[in-house]
Amino acid sequence: MSDRPLRIAFLTQYFPPEVGAPQARMYELAKRLHDGGDVVTVLTAFPNYPTGVIPEGYRGRFAMEERLGGVRVLRRWVFATPNAGFFRRIVNQFSFALSCLTASRKLGPVDVIFVQSPPLPIAIAALTLSRLKRAPFVFNVSDVWPQSAIELGMLRNPVAIRLAEWLERHTYGRAARVTVPTPGILEGLVKRSIPREKLFWLTNGVDVDAYQPQSPDRELAGRLGVDGHKVFLYAGTHGLSQGLGVILEAAKLTPDPDILYVLAGEGADKAALLKKARADGLTNVRFLPNQPKASMPALLNLAYAAVITLKPLEVFRFALPSKMFESMAVAQPIVASMWGEAAEVVTAAGCGIVTPPGDPAALRDAVVGLAADPARAKAMGARGREYVTEHYNRRQIAARLRELLVEVTRRKSEASV
Repeated sequence: MSDRPLRIAFLTQYFPPEVGAPQARMYELAKRLHDGGDVVTVLTAFPNYPTGVIPEGYRGRFAMEERLGGVRVLRRWVFATPNAGFFRRIVNQFSFALSCLTASRKLGPVDVIFVQSPPLPIAIAALTLSRLKRAPFVFNVSDVWPQSAIELGMLRNPVAIRLAEWLERHTYGRAARVTVPTPGILEGLVKRSIPREKLFWLTNGVDVDAYQPQSPDRELAGRLGVDGHKVFLYAGTHGLSQGLGVILEAAKLTPDPDILYVLAGEGADKAALLKKARADGLTNVRFLPNQPKASMPALLNLAYAAVITLKPLEVFRFALPSKMFESMAVAQPIVASMWGEAAEVVTAAGCGIVTPPGDPAALRDAVVGLAADPARAKAMGARGREYVTEHYNRRQIAARLRELLVEVTRRKSEASV
């Protein structure tokens, strides 16, 4: 089976030109499989995350087809809404889970389907398309839902929780394999009686060819208003999971006028963060809008160091944020306000300083200490680049994914003989 190209369908609600971890992950994997000779089609929604605004050129349509980096992309209607308000987000997720089914005929023959979750409602589409196309599906669990929603306090209704947990278990049962980004998530699912042989560790990673160290773009720095500062950058979703309030609290405690905390991105928590920064009169915090994916390496290379945070919740002990690998790839040291497996990677790589999540004083101390020691910061960055190239290279991850897809497709062919 591996001697011929695979016909692979990627099913994901989030995809470029949107910016974010799942978008980058699915695009880079799809493109590498396409470039390797496989026939790849991505079935996704019209871009609208996280602002709820569909860009010009995509508006006013129910369906369209395009090519991104040579990859065939089928788009279907979605109820566009900002990434805020639980009910509207659920409507958004179910709208795509249903509308994408209209692309079944357009997909053509499919050997295997690779599905990105969350959002969990996409499982409905995966189960249905798998049956319609008579193709097995691999369910990629980047974040365990509904557990995360429950711990964040987003999902409280007992009936909704039971239904979501039933859908989760049923999907795991029907999937040919379930891929997870960390050993901790894998072991957690084993404890919940998911067979170990069904689970497959497919880590997050980064395109180390696209993300490389480079000299800071001073014109870009001037345009963004960050020139002349030691920039400690958070670039990513401003959501409930990230707990970005700890950065604002650390900024209040930071006396050094050369240090500038920059938060780039959008999300459900951004309005509250802006309001808090204004109320506290924080002059050492700068907010930037989402930057285009193509601009991210240049933006990261403007920073003295990255700041990456997660809320101190048990579920995030097993999280592994992709933004961490992008910072490591450009040889940028990391100040990590996290615990668990992400913190262990930073420590193992020797690429940054780990502080307890939710502790602004510890975060401030790490930032001030690193800002005062450029030689140490540079050495940490170099170690990070070396470590991520060896362990989290997207090229190697795509090769592992293809081996898995070949195995799943071969098993299906043997079962039908």
